[in-house]
Amino acid sequence: MKGFFQLISSTDFLKLFKQFSPIQTETIPLKSALGRIPAKPIIAPEQLPPFSRSTMDGFAVRARDTFGCGESEPALLEIVGEIAMGAPGTAVTLRPGQTCRIWTGGELPTQADSVVMVEYSRLLDETTVEVFKPVAPGENVIQAGEDTRPGQTILPGNTRLRPQDLGVLAGLGITELEVYRQAVVTILSTGDELVPPDNQPGPGQIRDINSTTLAALVTETGAIARQGGIIADDLPLMLNTCRQAVAQSDMVLLSGGSSVGKRDFTLKVLEQLDHAKLLAHGVAIRPGKPTILARIHNKAVFGLPGHVSSAMVVFYLFVRPLLLRLSGLEEQNSLLAIEAVTDQQIPSAIGREEYVRVQLDWKSQDKRPVATPIYGKSGILSPLVKADGLLAISRDCEGIDQGQPVSVLLFPGSS
Repeated sequence: MKGFFQLISSTDFLKLFKQFSPIQTETIPLKSALGRIPAKPIIAPEQLPPFSRSTMDGFAVRARDTFGCGESEPALLEIVGEIAMGAPGTAVTLRPGQTCRIWTGGELPTQADSVVMVEYSRLLDETTVEVFKPVAPGENVIQAGEDTRPGQTILPGNTRLRPQDLGVLAGLGITELEVYRQAVVTILSTGDELVPPDNQPGPGQIRDINSTTLAALVTETGAIARQGGIIADDLPLMLNTCRQAVAQSDMVLLSGGSSVGKRDFTLKVLEQLDHAKLLAHGVAIRPGKPTILARIHNKAVFGLPGHVSSAMVVFYLFVRPLLLRLSGLEEQNSLLAIEAVTDQQIPSAIGREEYVRVQLDWKSQDKRPVATPIYGKSGILSPLVKADGLLAISRDCEGIDQGQPVSVLLFPGSS
């Protein structure tokens, strides 16, 4: 593999992901499935609820026995029993003019088709009740199979499981399911100037910010982050560390060392890794131009910019979408795009897509939030804390005027 530096568009960069496939699947217990991605659609093995049940405390009735009743002329019904919670409704069969007590969640007795709320009834004695509001068939009742029916697709594959999804599966007795394995991502920071966050930097040194930031971004995506530590600017050491990382991971993120400087070894490492194929070195975006992507079988190796703000932009635009694809999600636009309006002119240079960090004011009188650019050099951290998302400016645009509608890619957790 011969190194090169040739800018491609972000669209062409994303097309490279077609060379990667979702990783293996595994079977896990339901209690561990939150946030996981089913490998195939989930089919209901039975109906839910399994029987017709009341949604109110009151009296199970035949709806026709209440038609025409009211405050001045209530329906008189004979109480013939009570459906205790957990008891079968078949224990009682209603005949015309009869009713029985029922509680929320109880099974309807045979021949009952609705429930009168207790608020619309009045006991005359132990065996007689007045009903002064009519009900329609099916009122205050969930019918058997109304929620799901046998053979129905209740959850598609390739979607992240939420708490309510697990509840439905539990209700259907599904206690195990096949999901995609969580991708393992090893994060390596490179540079002689870096020290761990718990160290006191010496002259010319700085604490490693990228490992912590990238690990959090990986975890937020639903993958498993593995921090591989700091690698000095030493080619043999970096090569050996990367070989180990590739063997233990589905993706490797090399932070720093992706440009064409004298001591930037990422490209040299990739040239010497077994079976590595360089897919891209350079993408026409700002920030993030020197981004590298290589493939080793179905594993991805990214060379990310050293500045944390640039690395974050590249992560959201490229790393996150590929990570989702490996994890069983096909979506490529991994960030929610919302419409906003600019509060000032935002200049840009023709030739590269530019991604401007913006802060959103949701209290605007306009229905759309107002986007304010947060400027700062790539190594400055405070703009990252203030920003809510990225405003994309196309490569053929010289800038955006004040008051223009724009699309903003919203960071997860921002609102």
